[in-house]
Amino acid sequence: MIRRDFIKKTGLAVAGLSVSKIAMPTILSTRSPNERVVVAVAGVNSRGRSLATTLAGLPNCEVGYVCDVDSRAMARTVESVAEVQTRRPTAEKDFRKALENSGVDALVIAMPDFWHAPAAIIGCNMGKHVLVEKPGSHNPREGELTVEAARKNNRIVQLFTQRRSANHINQMIQDIRDGIIGDVFMAKTWYARRRGATNLQPTAVPEWLDWNLWQGPAPRKPYEQGLVHYDWHWLWHWGTGEALNNATHEVDVARWGLGVEFPTRVSSHGHRFLYDDSWETPDTQTINMEFPGGKLITWEGLSNTNWRTNGESRGIVFYGTNGSIQNSGGNDYIVYDRGNREIKNSRTADSAPAEAVDRTNTVSPDLGMDAVHAQNFIETIRGNATLNADIEVGRRTALLLHLGNIAQRTGITLDINPRTGHILNNDRKAQSLWSRTYEPGWEPKV
Repeated sequence: MIRRDFIKKTGLAVAGLSVSKIAMPTILSTRSPNERVVVAVAGVNSRGRSLATTLAGLPNCEVGYVCDVDSRAMARTVESVAEVQTRRPTAEKDFRKALENSGVDALVIAMPDFWHAPAAIIGCNMGKHVLVEKPGSHNPREGELTVEAARKNNRIVQLFTQRRSANHINQMIQDIRDGIIGDVFMAKTWYARRRGATNLQPTAVPEWLDWNLWQGPAPRKPYEQGLVHYDWHWLWHWGTGEALNNATHEVDVARWGLGVEFPTRVSSHGHRFLYDDSWETPDTQTINMEFPGGKLITWEGLSNTNWRTNGESRGIVFYGTNGSIQNSGGNDYIVYDRGNREIKNSRTADSAPAEAVDRTNTVSPDLGMDAVHAQNFIETIRGNATLNADIEVGRRTALLLHLGNIAQRTGITLDINPRTGHILNNDRKAQSLWSRTYEPGWEPKV
């Protein structure tokens, strides 16, 4: 997508419904609404490369720096961005050096999960606004610290939960608020994708990779072939499993639709069933999240099958006293009455087309929603909008799934303080998983 086609193809008249109970801070932009926003994009092997080219194509945005510890990925992304925008971006392995440039306004983070919060905190402390990929944190404490850094430095920080900016999803939430299916009491969410075995092997660090900088805040470990660039997701030291790799999107919409914040109880069951390999996280997992008022969110993660639940590989079903609503993970939804008769379909009910979803694109299937969500971030910096997914909103969603993983790893049902989201169980392991240890000198500091 190039600049002149952006508004035509995605549309910027997104409702951005303010339906959260959270009192959001007022962050005033000091920029002129006519100024261009310059960003540095960190982590550009796959998802980050897509984000960099999307940002380069937005009105009033320029990718000034492309940052990655993989020299190959960095070079490829520089070329991709140069095809979209007039000015060629600068390649810089260490994103912190890019942020030293006073002309850079914002940091976009698409690095691995264990980098999300430390990098966001560094960005805020260096005076930059931040757009961070989901889940935004590796553990619950990092989510709290990122919010603290954003507020202390008066920075705009948005989590990349792009459905918060999608026009039909916003209308679905409004329909729920208007009582289209009565009182909503449960949301079922799921994700299915058959993934292969992961067999990590110790080997020499390749010449194109700065292994020390890739590890950054995480305690040091030897390099293993297969870990970079994706299979780190399935080891607790680096990743957060499928629960925060994919469930974040659907659970965020579920929490939004139900109008809930912190839970009262969280439980999880699962295992690595299909292969005996390097995975530590489960390939099959169910997480149950109970909330005040008798409301429930469930997530089912199936990383060992392509079986489609309700005909879809991912999605959400809201259950209400007068019917149900299904969203297939994209930007459309269908409403059914109590007799399971279809009473509304967003594809035909709304004259505004939904932002495009390309299910064949494994990197950025929601490219249209990506662009609208990124534009919301850029326009908030320019003083023309307010965030659709402020970091406090995002960290509350991520917390639900962090709690699910803690319940999974400890084998206990967690009792939760519904006012704070903190674990009430006097269980040493559960409490220890609220945070993590860091490589000396890399501890996040607000």
